[in-house]
Amino acid sequence: MARSHDVLTTGEVASICKVAPRTVTKWFDSGQLRGYRIPGSKDRRIPVDQLVRFLRANNMPVDGLVHFNKTRVLIVDDEPELVDSLRDLLSREAHYEVASAATGFEAGIVAQRLKPHVILLDINLPDVSGEHVCRLLRTNPDLQMSKVIAISGAVIDADVPPLMQQGFESFLRKPFTVQQAIQAVESAMAVVY
Repeated sequence: MARSHDVLTTGEVASICKVAPRTVTKWFDSGQLRGYRIPGSKDRRIPVDQLVRFLRANNMPVDGLVHFNKTRVLIVDDEPELVDSLRDLLSREAHYEVASAATGFEAGIVAQRLKPHVILLDINLPDVSGEHVCRLLRTNPDLQMSKVIAISGAVIDADVPPLMQQGFESFLRKPFTVQQAIQAVESAMAVVY
């Protein structure tokens, strides 16, 4: 039932809330539950954040949203040991949904599919600069809300402010701990939500 985006159908909302789909339709049509209609159709879509707002306003449990609220993280780095270790630790300790890519090209494909909330992006990739990847992500309407955190072991302090001006949310200097990575992801997510 887990989805790779943050919008639900009325059937999915009904399943989460343990009500009939018609009940969700009534909530939507009365304006209690916000969302949008698919153009040219009667189908409705409800953003997860609007469902959370609705559930909390009506004192309903939000535990049915566990699969939908999982933070999605994409690690883009060409060091397999770092990626494997970080992917395992972020999945196990922070319960993130984690994917990885070793090149800028692969990052674009995985990001389009995963629609990550946060991207940990090595700025020294073998095929293209991390700065270029960040610029491309910023031009994609589906990925503009993704927060991009630069990672590198070869950046001096003077290089960090220009990175922030190029669209990066923050910077992690290698080597970093999993706690530092989690803190950076959580800080970026606090800005989004």
